[in-house]
Amino acid sequence: MSAPAALLARRPVQESGGTGLLPQVLLGLASGGYALGAALGWGSEQLALIMGDFGLSVAALIASVSCFLYARARDSRFRPAWVLFAVSSAMAACGNAVWGWYEVVLGRAVPSPSLADLFFLCFAPPAIVGLLVLAKRPVTRAGWVCLALDAWLIGGSLLTLSWSLALAHTAHSEGESVAEAALALAYPLLDIVLVSMVLALHFRRSHVNRSGINTAIAALALTVLCDALFTSPLLRENYRSGQLLDAGWFAASLLLAYAPWGVRRLEPSAGPPRAARPAVRPIAGSLAALTPYLAAAVCTLGILYNVIEDRSVDRVVVFTGCTVVLALVVRQGIMLLDNIALTHELAQKENHFRSLVQGSSDVIMIAAPTGILRYVSPAAAGVYGRDADELIGSELATLIHPEDLGRVVHEVRRFLAAPPSEEPTTRIECRFRSGTGQWLNVESTVKRHQGGLIFNSRDVTERVRLQAQLQHNAEHDPLTDLPNRALFTQRVRQALGGRRAGDAGTAVLFIDLDGFKGVNDRHGHQAGDELLIQAARRLQDSVRAGDTAARLGGDEFAALILGDGSRDGPARELQVQEIADRLRLMLSQPYRVEGNEVRVAASIGVAFAEPGISAGELLRNADLAMYRAKAGGKDRVELYVPQMQADVVRRTDRATRLRTALHEGEFALLHQPVVSLADGRIAAVAAQARWRSAQGILFTPAEFLRVADDGGRTAELGHRLLEEAVEQAAERGRLGHRAPVSVRLPARRLLDRSMPLGSIEGLLTRHGLPSGSLVIELADSDPRISFDELEQRLVALRRLGVRIALDGFGSGYAAINALRRLPIDVLKLDRGLVEGVVESARLHKITAGLLRIARDLGMQSVADGVDVPEQVLALRAMGCTHGQGMAFSGPLDEYRLRRALACGEFPVPGGAALPVLSGRALPARRSPAPPEVFEHPPMRSNNETPVPPT
Repeated sequence: MSAPAALLARRPVQESGGTGLLPQVLLGLASGGYALGAALGWGSEQLALIMGDFGLSVAALIASVSCFLYARARDSRFRPAWVLFAVSSAMAACGNAVWGWYEVVLGRAVPSPSLADLFFLCFAPPAIVGLLVLAKRPVTRAGWVCLALDAWLIGGSLLTLSWSLALAHTAHSEGESVAEAALALAYPLLDIVLVSMVLALHFRRSHVNRSGINTAIAALALTVLCDALFTSPLLRENYRSGQLLDAGWFAASLLLAYAPWGVRRLEPSAGPPRAARPAVRPIAGSLAALTPYLAAAVCTLGILYNVIEDRSVDRVVVFTGCTVVLALVVRQGIMLLDNIALTHELAQKENHFRSLVQGSSDVIMIAAPTGILRYVSPAAAGVYGRDADELIGSELATLIHPEDLGRVVHEVRRFLAAPPSEEPTTRIECRFRSGTGQWLNVESTVKRHQGGLIFNSRDVTERVRLQAQLQHNAEHDPLTDLPNRALFTQRVRQALGGRRAGDAGTAVLFIDLDGFKGVNDRHGHQAGDELLIQAARRLQDSVRAGDTAARLGGDEFAALILGDGSRDGPARELQVQEIADRLRLMLSQPYRVEGNEVRVAASIGVAFAEPGISAGELLRNADLAMYRAKAGGKDRVELYVPQMQADVVRRTDRATRLRTALHEGEFALLHQPVVSLADGRIAAVAAQARWRSAQGILFTPAEFLRVADDGGRTAELGHRLLEEAVEQAAERGRLGHRAPVSVRLPARRLLDRSMPLGSIEGLLTRHGLPSGSLVIELADSDPRISFDELEQRLVALRRLGVRIALDGFGSGYAAINALRRLPIDVLKLDRGLVEGVVESARLHKITAGLLRIARDLGMQSVADGVDVPEQVLALRAMGCTHGQGMAFSGPLDEYRLRRALACGEFPVPGGAALPVLSGRALPARRSPAPPEVFEHPPMRSNNETPVPPT
C-alpha cells in the first residue's frame, strides 16, 4: 500500500491449447494447397473434375466423421448439435459424390433437378437445427419470442434484399419449368435461413466450448458464402468443377472437421475472475442490440433498390417488409417491457443491498488498484469514529499502523498472487487509526473486485484485549500477579540460550517461606494470602529490572538473576549470594496482616548456570539447594553443590529398596526387655524393627524411617510390625512367657483414616492376646492432632485392656497438655534426659522433677537408654520404676528373648554383680551358674544382639 500500483499488481493469465499448433498448420496447408491447385486448373480437366467433385466429397466426409466421433467421445448437452453437423456434412459428401458420378464416371452433365440437388438441399436443415442446439437457451417465453423475431428480422431483410436483386428475376424467368424455378429459389432461401441463424446465434452462443462453436459457425458461414456466389447467375453460367469456388467449400468442410477438437481452454488455476475478463462482452451485447435495426436497414435498402430501378413495387417485397417492420415493433415492445421489469428488479436489489450495507455493523470498503478508497459504508462512523465521506479518497496506507503496514502489504501481495480458485478470500488483522487518534484492532476479510480489493472490516479490539488478558492469566499467578512456573521456566530457557548461552553468571534462586503453614493455621488462609501478596511485592522490589521474580505455588517463590557476562566466577558468586542474603532479610521482616504482626523466615537455594545445562536441571539444582537450606536449620542461604544431587539419588535408591523390602520380607522384629529397677524383674518387652537389606546392611528405625517418606509405605510397615508383635506376644503367652509387649506408634497413625478403626481390636481378638498384654507408646507431639479425637481413641483402647505410654516425655512441648488431656498409664523418659542424668546436675534436677510428677499422678515410669550401672542407681534413687537399655540387655531376637524371659529377671546394681553372657547382656538365672560365663557388663552403649542370618 506504500506503492499502491505494485500492491494490486495481478499475475497475467496463461492459456493452454487444446490440440496444439500442428493441426492448424496442417489445416492451412491443405486449404492453401487446394486453392492453389484450383487456381492453376489442377493441370488437366479430368483431375479438376475429380478434385472438384470427389475431393469435396472426401472433405465433407472427414467433417462428418470428425463431428460424429467427437459427439461419441463427449457427454454433454451439445452432443446432438455435433451429430446434426455430422449428418449435414454427410449430405454434402453424398451430393458431391453424385455430382462426381455424373461428371467423372458417366462423363456427362449433371441433370437438373437430380439426386445431388436433394442431398444439397438436405444440407441446410440439420445445420440450422444444430445451431439452435448450440445457442444459449432463453430462460423466459419472451426470450424465445425475441429469438424467433431476431431470426425473422435477419431472414426477412435478407430475403427482401435478395428478392429485389436477383430472386424476383429468377422467379419470373420464362422457359424454365416449375421444378427448375423452385430449385433455383430453394438454394438461396435455405442459405438465407442459415445465414439468419448464424447471425442471430452469433450473439447468443453459449460460453461453454466457445472456441469450437465459433469455429463451427465460421465453417457454416463460409459454406453459405460459397452457396450464395454459386447461385448468382453470372458465376453459375461459367461454373466448372475444380474451380477456385470449390476451394471455399473444401476449406469450410476441413474447418468444420477441426472445430470440435481445436478448442482452446483457460487453465482453471490461472483463470482470472469474471470481473477481470477482457471487455469484449459489452461490445458483443451492443451488436446484438443493433441487430434488429441493421435488419430493418437491409430491408429498407431492398425497397429503395426497387424504387431507384424504377420498378413497380413487388408484392413479395411489400409483404416481407411489412412483416419485418411488424416484427421489429413487437420486439421493441417486448424489450421495453423486459427493460422496465429489469429496472424495477435492479432497483429492488439495489435498495436491498444498500440497506444491508448501511445496516451492517461491519465496515465495507472498496479500494481501487491505486490503494485509494472509492467507497466506505456508513458503519465507519460507529466503528472508526470517522465519517464515510471523510475516508473516501484517502489512501489506505495512511490509516494503518506503521508497524503493521509491512505485514499487511506482504499478505495482500501473497493473496493476489494466489489463484482465485484456491484462495478466494483472505483475512488480515492490523491496527487502524480511529477518529480520536487511537489505534483500533481491526480484522478484515479481503476479496478481489475489478482489479481492486473489497475489505469487510470489524472492530476486534475487545477480543484482542481479552486474548491478551487470557494469555497474561495463563502465564501469571492469580494471587500475586507474578510470573508462574510455566513463564518462569520459559524465561530461564531463554536466558540459557541465545546470546546469553554459556554465561555462568546466570543464577536461579528458589525461596520457601518457613513458618507460613503456621500463619495459615493460626490466622486463617485469608491472612496467609495477604502475607503472600506482601512477600511477592517485596521480592519484586528487591530484584533488578532485567531479572524475573515468580511464584511457583504455595509459599514457594523463585528469582532469575541474569548474568552480566563477567568471567570472574568467585566475584559473581559472592554478588549473587549477597542478593540472596538481602532477599532473605527482606522476606524475614515482620508482616502486618489483618492488624496482627506475623513473622516468617526464608530458606533460599541458589544454583548457577553451567555450560550445556538445561532449564529443568538448573531449576532442580536450585530446588535441592533450597531443601538443603531447610534441612540445615531454615532461614539461611545454601549454594548448590553436586553432592546434593548424589544425596538425593542415594536417598531415592534407599527408599526404593525399602519399598521392595516390604514385599521381600527383609524386616526383622527384635525385642528389648523393660526391667524393674527395684528387683530386676522383666516387666515388659519393647518391640523394635530392624531392616537387613539384600546387601547385608542392618538399618535401625532412625535410619530407614528417614527415607520412608511415602506415607502409604510407612503405614504398611507400621501395620505389619504391629501385627507381628501381637502375634509373637500371643505365641509367647501360650508358652508361659506373659510379659506385655510395647509397640511404638505415632499418634497420627491412631487417627489415620487409612488405618481401619478396629484394626488393633481385631488383632487382639484374632490372636487372643490377654488384657494388659499390649502397651502402645505414643511417639509424637504433632500440634495439628486433635486431642479430643485422640482421647476418644485411647479411651476405647483402654477399655480393651491396652495400656498407654507417653514416649519421649521431657522432649516435646505438648507433653504437659498430653498429661492433662490423655489417659496415660506409663511415662517414658526421653533418652536425652537419661544420658546426662549422672554428669549434669541440671538434668538431674529436671529428671527428678519429671519423675516426681509421674509418681504424684500414680503412673509408672520407664527410663529409655539406661546403658551404665551409674544411671541405674541414679534413676532408682529418683523414684524411677523401670529401665530399658544396655545396662540390662540390647534388642534380642525371638530365640534369645525367650531364654531371657525364662530367667525372668536381671541383677540390678547395688547388690550382687551383674552376670552377663559374653558381653551380650543375656541375663543369667538366679540359680548358681558356672562362674566362667559371668563377667561385668560392658560400659558402652548402642550394643545389640545381631539378627541371626536368614
